[in-house]
Amino acid sequence: MNEQRWEAALKAAREAAEAAAEVIRHYWCRGVDVEIKSDATPVTIADREAEQAIRAILAPALPGAAIYGEEFGLDNEGADLLWLVDPLDGTKSFVRRTPFFSTQIALMQRGELVLGVSSAPVYGETVWASLGGGAWFNSERLHVASTTDMAQASISIGNVKTLTGDARWDALGQMIRDSNRIRGYGDFCHYHLLARGGLDLVIESDVNILDVAALAVIVREAGGVFTDLEGKPLNLDTRSVLAGTPAIQAQALARFARRES
Repeated sequence: MNEQRWEAALKAAREAAEAAAEVIRHYWCRGVDVEIKSDATPVTIADREAEQAIRAILAPALPGAAIYGEEFGLDNEGADLLWLVDPLDGTKSFVRRTPFFSTQIALMQRGELVLGVSSAPVYGETVWASLGGGAWFNSERLHVASTTDMAQASISIGNVKTLTGDARWDALGQMIRDSNRIRGYGDFCHYHLLARGGLDLVIESDVNILDVAALAVIVREAGGVFTDLEGKPLNLDTRSVLAGTPAIQAQALARFARRES
């Protein structure tokens, strides 16, 4: 897949994110009923209609590509190109009238993430990136901070339920003591802040690849490092995140590794 094709795919992904945003803003104003799925997570008509709007744009943009969506599963399994779609990441926030939810669209080519769009329609922010093309917010190219010292680092923590029962919990506590500031922005928000230099490290232990695939491309293209908590690259089974400036991410990874050994 060459750069020119990435540009066309990125354009389609941005259009799809805006189509989803229209659906989401509509139901944000009206309110919705909530259903509980078999995995005990909530779903609404906004989730489903937003994914349908996304699929209607992505499918003709790359004929033959697979689409793996949060609400409607996987189509065309085995294709070299795979769209990863979470139409409304943060449904729990959405139904509680908290604006920290987003639409996440990424494209993977034979296991490599090549582009991502992260749209927060009520928050009013859309960020995108493609492999080798940089990370962007409107006309502004994004860059992670140059922070190298943990004592100056700002850390944001998201879902960490699994980590609380892990030997690495002590390492996290030590990092909190050694760092400059701790926050818990969560969801898309702390990754957007990381990509534009407002944070230095993001830690999460309970995620789905659909939640973070687009954000991984954005952070990497902004000059950051984005792996799981063991330092492994992302794949469809990824369940944790350690993302940050190169220096701070490396220090955090080393601290976690020492606690595991």
